Amino acid sequence: MDKKREIWQEKTIGSEQIFQGHIISLQVDTVALPDGKSAKRELVKHPGAAAVMALLDGKLLVVEQFRKPLERNQIEIPAGKLDADEDPMEAAARELEEETGYRAKSLKLLSAFYTSPGFADEKLYLYVATELEAGEANPDEDEDLLVEAITLEQAESYMAEGRISDAKTILSVYAWKLYASTGSF
Repeated sequence: MDKKREIWQEKTIGSEQIFQGHIISLQVDTVALPDGKSAKRELVKHPGAAAVMALLDGKLLVVEQFRKPLERNQIEIPAGKLDADEDPMEAAARELEEETGYRAKSLKLLSAFYTSPGFADEKLYLYVATELEAGEANPDEDEDLLVEAITLEQAESYMAEGRISDAKTILSVYAWKLYASTGSF
């Protein structure tokens, strides 16, 4: 079994950065394949992100915003990229407060996962936030957000309509549904 795993490895033999942006960078790597041939791999490098499934009085806090890649509005849980050397839990707390105005007395890591490992290294940390206290939202200058607390039924309806269609929010809705039926995550 270990011998088979070895053949799956691709050794990087060259790398060229083709774009450095504010959030992501793009590079093209040349890799040596197990059969001796080489191939190109286009990679998106991302600092990682934190997202928050915030539960308030039996409802889920979400934000609606325009998403340029989709050319439409999306309803999502609060989330944002990690700053350099930032602890994911601190980022989750920061994003929750910035986007919704709420602070959580309790934050618990639900899961951490790679969003699109076929071409990107973005790792997203998903937290559950409870015991929320209202405060004042302070979104980024370029963020125009509508905050809403929705029921599980609304979340499922939004998913069916395509208004919720991102992986982190869909995962959160299913985790919330499991929690509602079992009492634990």
